Amino acid sequence: MITFFESDLEHISVHKVGNKVQDEYFTLSDSTLHIQDEFLLNLLMQYFLKPFEKVNEVYRFMHSSDLALNEIYHFASQIFKDTTKFHEVSQQITRHLYDISNHPKIKSGEVYIALFHDVQIEGELHQALGIFKSETKETYMKVYPDAGGFALTYEQEAINIQKLDKGCLILNTDKEEGYKVVVIDQTNKTQEAAVYWKDDFLKLKIRNDNFNQTNNYLSLYKNFVNEKIDEQFEVSKPDKIDLLNKSIKYFKEKEQFDFNEFSEEVIGNETAATSFKAMVQNFEQEFDTPIGERFDISTQAVKKQSSAYKTVLKLDKNFHVYIHGDRQLIENGFDDSKDMNYYKIYYKEEK
Repeated sequence: MITFFESDLEHISVHKVGNKVQDEYFTLSDSTLHIQDEFLLNLLMQYFLKPFEKVNEVYRFMHSSDLALNEIYHFASQIFKDTTKFHEVSQQITRHLYDISNHPKIKSGEVYIALFHDVQIEGELHQALGIFKSETKETYMKVYPDAGGFALTYEQEAINIQKLDKGCLILNTDKEEGYKVVVIDQTNKTQEAAVYWKDDFLKLKIRNDNFNQTNNYLSLYKNFVNEKIDEQFEVSKPDKIDLLNKSIKYFKEKEQFDFNEFSEEVIGNETAATSFKAMVQNFEQEFDTPIGERFDISTQAVKKQSSAYKTVLKLDKNFHVYIHGDRQLIENGFDDSKDMNYYKIYYKEEK
């Protein structure tokens, strides 16, 4: 999604934010950093931008009443309009991050505000404002020559440049719609602490493009098959796996999604199709995210969801049966003499 081989770092300021409810404080630097070391500059570019290369989801800033009241949207707009205010605004961004750091599990850390030019997204080059936070510190060992041999030393509280904890890139495009924003959040996996970066600090909503339409549809269908369908039908585990396999096959083979076609070729039952359609409509209303009954299929979203689709039939602790193909080649029954269920599998050759 993001490429940066043409990018340069224009400005960078570093501050520190503590946890407000833990009576920790924030520290603001007096001026921007001026980095002359080319090697260090390259390390920073890798640290800040490389994690976004595999990010597909694009977000927009949002606000319930007026987009201009979204704090980070407002700060980004100020910097894009007048870069001479960069450091002053970076301090305001840090204060805002401190103000919303009010959950006891939120970690303290350094905050880096950076301005780049020529960051590429979706084939176009844009100016970009980056906000990054390092929370996780590691210990590194160093080996160096000493007196005809080698000696060891170490550095505590160091930052691993291969692991960006939190970050966002705000691309200077589509301002009226809330800019294009991409996000990284690798820490605070617990629900209460995780929401503060994307929801409380940035206040984002996901952009409704074909990636998210495809991703949402596959996610909803997986939940429908695994959980909702049991309310109306008695469906065996192999049949559920077959329904999931058919859906992935449909999305892999088609270029465009069509609900009526999907209902006939994959769901195969009018009542179930109506129930699934209602589930999609409820999602659209609850999250204010229209998906529609026709859209172009995103191969990246299909690839992402394919790994989450489970096609494994787990039988006690003895067997795992992977079902990838013809549902008719597996039968289930009950053996009275053993008082146990069984599956019968047909195949032509053993590999």
